[in-house]
Amino acid sequence: MDAIYQSLAELEKNHGSAALCTVIKSEGSTPRHVGSKMLVYPDGHFIGTVGGGELEQRVLKEARMALEDGQARVLHYSMVDPSRGDPGVCGGQVEVFVEPILPDPQVVIIGAGHVGKAIVHLAKWLGFRVAVSDDRAELCNPEATPGADAYHPVRMSELPKHIEFDRRTFVILTTRGSNVDVDGLAPLLDLPAAYIGVIGSKRRWASTVKGLKAQGVSEEKLAKVHSPIGLELQAETPEEIAVSIMAEILMIRDKGTGKQMKAGKMPVVSEQ
Repeated sequence: MDAIYQSLAELEKNHGSAALCTVIKSEGSTPRHVGSKMLVYPDGHFIGTVGGGELEQRVLKEARMALEDGQARVLHYSMVDPSRGDPGVCGGQVEVFVEPILPDPQVVIIGAGHVGKAIVHLAKWLGFRVAVSDDRAELCNPEATPGADAYHPVRMSELPKHIEFDRRTFVILTTRGSNVDVDGLAPLLDLPAAYIGVIGSKRRWASTVKGLKAQGVSEEKLAKVHSPIGLELQAETPEEIAVSIMAEILMIRDKGTGKQMKAGKMPVVSEQ
């Protein structure tokens, strides 16, 4: 059990992910007692046990699914009759709580200009881990762009060597021009990011698309990109644009609609 608790501490320190599986109910004859734990990593390896055999294999499968969808679940198994699908013949019943442990979602901001700086501040305030990248080293540091968790003064195309991108990573390009995007965006389109947004007008994005297609980038990959970026707020200042962009990211992350709450005709609740 100590190894599991130590591993949980390491997950917290390194922003890792795993699924914690705990026996929360045990009646009759079952392989493990209440409180038994197993920690399952995304690559399938695990620490501890909830009983071994077919029971454990089913829990491992559910743990990997929990890491995919981010949802906790309670699993109930009868250990009586394998012919009807039970995972054992011990004679008892067991319940296992599977809890995905995931790091805070990550925002990667490429381009540390005025808008990029504003997004760093807002994204951090909203609880995201924040990484900043810019090939201009004089802008990509804590003094010039304060508040980020990590700084990567490298070209955009080199970022996959420095940052681990996953389905909880949101990529925001606030670069200084279409030529920068054309030069570096293609490698990012192969990554499993939850969101890739590119700042600029429709005309600028059209120019970027033309340049990327000339490199052989497919329509399917280009369709992953949100550009122009953000929700329509008539934003003008860097701070207002940051709100527009982060509002779109929150909407996508939490499966919102972006509609006004008033339009949803929610029931009126009076304050007492």
